[in-house]
Amino acid sequence: MTTATLTPSRARDTRPPVEDSRIGLTGTLRHVGALTRRNLMRIKADPESMFDAVLMPVIFTVLFVYVFGGAMAGDQDTYKQYLIPGLLGQTGLTLAMAVGTGLNSDFQSGVMDRFRTLPIGRASVLLSKIVAETLRGLLSFAILIGFAMCIGFEVKTGPLEVLATIGLALLFGMSIVWISMLLGMALRSAQAVQGVAMLVLMPMQFGSSIFARTDTMPGWLQSFTKVNPLSALADASRSLLNGTGPVAHPVMIVLIWSAAVTAVFAPLAVARFRKRT
Repeated sequence: MTTATLTPSRARDTRPPVEDSRIGLTGTLRHVGALTRRNLMRIKADPESMFDAVLMPVIFTVLFVYVFGGAMAGDQDTYKQYLIPGLLGQTGLTLAMAVGTGLNSDFQSGVMDRFRTLPIGRASVLLSKIVAETLRGLLSFAILIGFAMCIGFEVKTGPLEVLATIGLALLFGMSIVWISMLLGMALRSAQAVQGVAMLVLMPMQFGSSIFARTDTMPGWLQSFTKVNPLSALADASRSLLNGTGPVAHPVMIVLIWSAAVTAVFAPLAVARFRKRT
């Protein structure tokens, strides 16, 4: 058997990647739409993959309100008003960090090898992940707020403030997606991605003002919570939903963090993706 008959697929795999600049904005948007549809169809074919987005907000709400609520705030009703806004940021962060595991699995299963043979912009593959994850985040936030209101949480402002809170949580979560995707491409296995993601998630979540007031923490930990963007996101969400406390300062901090994380890690993730494909 000749060498030519053995390597037709390999010849396609070594084809030089299509440059995004050659495709143009319209073509890139069309590819993003098609790949987003593919990602959503995968969810339809595997609905169990939505368990984290659907069940996690309910489980965290029940666990912390009814197990820790009395100890944290003296009564559960008070703690609901404190906890639920902070859970929006925590939920967005958890969903965002899970993207890297899926991306790593795509590389391991050969899906990315197929994309490499197609005339599509490399950035469109990553952007479609962002769009699909945004839709998952919207569903998760809707479930969280809806379930919280069913158990007694009160939105003391208006619909515009609710939309602003969701938008802020989404913006920060999608900036973290770039870090997650970079980890998914830099590490060798999905298990390694999950392990590193947990090392990032745990300190950020519990070293923040999401679950407890920072003035109850030791001084060294307060120093960390003051620079933790999740604390700013939780404080901004409480101000927007409860109508108390300053809004502009924590919102500005979240916007700055989101822009900075995206500006640093988006180019790194795209460059890493082009190198791997």
